[in-house]
Amino acid sequence: MQPQGDSGNGGRTYDPDADHAFPDERLNEVLGFIDTDDEIQTYLDAQNVNPVDRKGYNDHGRKHISIVRNRALCLYDLLKAGGVEFNGARQQGLDEADEAVIVALAAQLHDIGHVVHRDDHSYYSIPLASDVLDRILPEFGYDVAEAVRVKGEVLHAVLCHHTEEKPLTREAGVLRVADGLDMERGRSRMPYERGGRGINTLSSQAIRKVTLREGDDRSVLVEIEMTDAAGVYQVDELLKSKLEDSLIEDDIRIVAINSHGDGDQLVERIEL
Repeated sequence: MQPQGDSGNGGRTYDPDADHAFPDERLNEVLGFIDTDDEIQTYLDAQNVNPVDRKGYNDHGRKHISIVRNRALCLYDLLKAGGVEFNGARQQGLDEADEAVIVALAAQLHDIGHVVHRDDHSYYSIPLASDVLDRILPEFGYDVAEAVRVKGEVLHAVLCHHTEEKPLTREAGVLRVADGLDMERGRSRMPYERGGRGINTLSSQAIRKVTLREGDDRSVLVEIEMTDAAGVYQVDELLKSKLEDSLIEDDIRIVAINSHGDGDQLVERIEL
């Protein structure tokens, strides 16, 4: 079976119709529901006002959530294909099929707290995401006990997507790393066009492409193509901090390439 994350799209988009290294029927049902749910879809627009319109920061709405959710599911798929064992759902007595559900729901809801404030938003996300989960989990056939356990795992991942908290599950680690993998130049388009020239914005502008594929010596190879050495900041400062203590750092290899450097190409390999 060919894992979706290595199916030719560079691990950028999860395809529900592709073959996967995990049971995907339950996940695909959840994705179909949340993509048409009015409350969740409204949050995607509302949660972008504080970071973008009021703080001049990067997108944290529809585009960011779509990228993070897709990358998280592609990353999860590659890790499963590589034999990595996940502990969140298992330790709660849930099914293997719930692992991907936890990853997807956490990716969908991890930035919902931005409707309150950009600062400390991961903590504000907890009660808001909890309310959403209480409403939607029964729609997928979870009984009370199962819903409580799924909700707890989703909220743990949401809380730990920022580096202040350390993940205790690999499901949470997947979200944490996937959040850091949203680093391509479109990520910083809005603040850049408004005149923002901080290191975060300039570094994002230097990242041309991020690709996830099956690795040789590790389950996942992340290839990052830069057009300027400024992109190293995204890799060495931001992504590195996400990867550390993610519980999947030993399963991922990162290679950053400056494709337009002067003289010899700069190739930076970060292995944690």
